[in-house]
Parts: sequence; structure tokens; C-alpha cells
Amino acid sequence: MSDNTIAFVFPGQGSQKVGMLAAAHQQFQAVRDTFAEASETLGYDMWDLVQNGEQDALNLTETTQPVLLTSSVALWRAWQEQAGPRPSIMAGHSLGEFSALVCAAALSFTDTVQLVRQRGIFMQTAVPVGQGAMAAIIGLDDDAIDTICAEVVRGGAGVVAPVNFNSPGQVVIAGHADAVDAAIVALKAAGAKRALPLPVSAPFHTELMKPAGDCLAEAIADVTIVTPQIPVVHNVQATAESDPEQIRKLLVQQIYSPVQWTRCIQAIVASGATQVVECGPGKVLSGLNRRIHKSLQSYSLEDPEVLAATAAELK
Repeated sequence: MSDNTIAFVFPGQGSQKVGMLAAAHQQFQAVRDTFAEASETLGYDMWDLVQNGEQDALNLTETTQPVLLTSSVALWRAWQEQAGPRPSIMAGHSLGEFSALVCAAALSFTDTVQLVRQRGIFMQTAVPVGQGAMAAIIGLDDDAIDTICAEVVRGGAGVVAPVNFNSPGQVVIAGHADAVDAAIVALKAAGAKRALPLPVSAPFHTELMKPAGDCLAEAIADVTIVTPQIPVVHNVQATAESDPEQIRKLLVQQIYSPVQWTRCIQAIVASGATQVVECGPGKVLSGLNRRIHKSLQSYSLEDPEVLAATAAELK
């Protein structure tokens, strides 16, 4: 039986750091087994990379994506090992949507850890390094950001658009580097409190990622997808989808479409959830979720003591 008040969410790129999950790895057999399974599937020692590698190596998109997927699935399995209650709904931010679908038993872990490594390669190679950029815009209305980006595009600077609707007052824009720079100037002039360039090397979730989407469509064509055992709210449309072929299409579309995270959390709240558990390293989503809906009770699972206590509390 699932608990209708509990939702699980899974983070995307940006939550990775060298040394993460060390205590969870030591305490939970499920975490050790999951990293071993990923290492065997991909042909390198993922746990050694996470603990002893360089941050720059961990930040490479083709590495980050399988590492974060593995981390989230490992903590989900540890949650199950602790007999934590089954959530009634899930969502994941960008890459995290793949983690959610694995944990909802729609995708197999070994298939998906290989698929997201390919996804990372496709995303990195779609736009040459240095030609794309992303920036977080703080303190400006969504519609104003959309309008100003459209004006920059019409001015001929290149492609730029809002791509991550993370919470009210926090939107990420992306596109050609020159167009992002021009948009930052215009958005500050329009009253944005802050405009922060992000340390990424590709303009994720823009139309510039369409070549990556085409490659992903080929790679995912033969991957088995079944109906999720727990509903997963998708980034593209902010609703759950049960049809495996529609899920396949949505995973492709997501790579070049905006992440509607605010709407995803609103859908989770509308489903009856009052408690949201962040299943992955860090607390990025917990912070966003509270800004979207202040009354949400948020939990994060990276610390093994917190994981065990949360599992016991929510039973």
C-alpha cells in the first residue's frame, strides 16, 4: 500500500560532489550493491570515482548522469531496505526523471545507467563547448523572462529561452552564449535581482538540444519500458503518464523542452501529497519545493541516520 501523503522527488545535475554518500555506502548494503552493479555495467569503478576522483571529472555530463542516477536508485533501495513507506507519486528534475522511472519499476536500472551515459554524451556533443550557456535569473516574473528572451532572439543574438521553471522567482535561461549574455543585461535592466551564469558547458533543454534528442530517440528505441508501478509526473507536461510508448516520447522531448518543475510540484500537491522526500544527494529540490508550496514537509535522504529516522517517522 502506498501512502497518499508522501511523494518522492529525484535531483538532476548539480547535486554531485566528490565524497558524497560515503556514510550511506558504509551503512547500507543496498547502496554498496547498487554502485557495484553500476560499475560492472559501465566497466569502471564508479564508487572510486565518486570518493576519490576530481570534481571536474565528476562534473563531465556523461559521468554526472550515471553517477546521479546510481546515487538516487541506491538511496531508494536503502529506503526499501529500511521498510520505508511507498510513496503515491514521484517526479524527477531533468535527469532525475530517469531515476524516478527506475524506482517506479518502469525502466530497469542496468538499461538506464547505460542510457543516461549516452544521453550525457549526446547532450555534450550537440553544441560545441563554449558556444552555449545557461544562467539562473532570480526575482523576475516568468512571463517577463519569456518576453525579454523572445526580444533578444528577434534582435538576432541567437537562441535564448527560459528552460527550467524551478520555483516562483527562480528561472534558468539557456541558449547561445552571446544570446544568454544579451538576455542577462536586458533582464537586469528589467528588474531581475540577480542573474548568475551557471558552470555548465551546454545549453540544456533548448531547441539546440534537438540533435541530442534525435540520438536519444535511436538509443531508447529498443529499451524496455513498462507502466510505472508508482505514477511519475513528467517534466514536459507536468502530468503523469502510464503508457510506455508515451513515456518513451516524453523522455526524448524532455531533452530539448523546458523543465516545468513548479508545475510538477503543484501537480504533486494537487494529488494530496503533503510530505516530499528528496531521494538523492544534496537538498536542492527541498529548497525549491518549499518556495513553490510553503506548507510542504521536506525530507532528504543522503545522511543514513536521517534516512532511517525518516523511514520510521513516515511509516
